[in-house]
Formats: sequence, structure tokens, C-alpha cells
Amino acid sequence: MNYQIKASSIANEDAVVQIKESNIDFGTTKGSEETLPNPAELFLGSLASCILKNVERFSGILKYTYSKATIEIKATRHESPPRMEDIIYDLTLYSEDKKIKVDLLKKNIERYGTIYNTVKLSSDISGTIRIIDPV
Repeated sequence: MNYQIKASSIANEDAVVQIKESNIDFGTTKGSEETLPNPAELFLGSLASCILKNVERFSGILKYTYSKATIEIKATRHESPPRMEDIIYDLTLYSEDKKIKVDLLKKNIERYGTIYNTVKLSSDISGTIRIIDPV
């Protein structure tokens, strides 16, 4: 598989990434620090997307059902050289399914996620998966 995206910016304005039929604005100026994602947040968003995609994919393979999944990711920025460290995710599945094997799901997410495996080559990643009854 090969991937391709396009991105552009205008001097003193913010930028946009074009991916397929989507445009994702991101901040490159001081004026957008509080309103638009920055590159580090887009990076973490990519990891979150990878994990959530695998939750969906493995629901068919491992034969479990869920109504919703949410993920929160936190990371620390190391200063010199600048890089992301200590990435921690908290994945929550809302499900009434009592057969979900959390350890197997976690193992598969961490073994087969393209972005996950790319990131773990340069950063420590740890996480938890919780199942909550969607009462």
C-alpha cells in the first residue's frame, strides 16, 4: 500500500492538509494556537485514528460488538531534540458484550496497527482498554 496527501500554507496564515475528499485545517500561526490543531496534535490524532480503526476491524475478527469507542491520548514533548515521549492512551469501549477479550484486543491493536508500530519505534507507548456497559 502507498499513501499520499497534500498540504499547503500561506505566509502568516494557517495551513490545510488535503486527504482524499477531506480538508483538515491546522495551526501554524500564533493566532490559532487555541483554535486549530497543531502538528503534534495531528500526530496524536493519527495514532488515535489507527487504534480506533483497529477496534472496528477486530470487532469482526474477534467477534465482539460495541456501540461506541472513545480514546484519549496524552504525550510529553521532550525539548532537545524535540520529540514526543511517554505516549499514554486510554481506550474505552461501550459494550454489553461480555465476551470481549481485552488482553487479546490490546495485543492485536499493538501488534497490527501501522501507525502504532511506526510510533513505537521512536517513543514509548502504553495504554489501557476499559469496557463500559452503555446503560
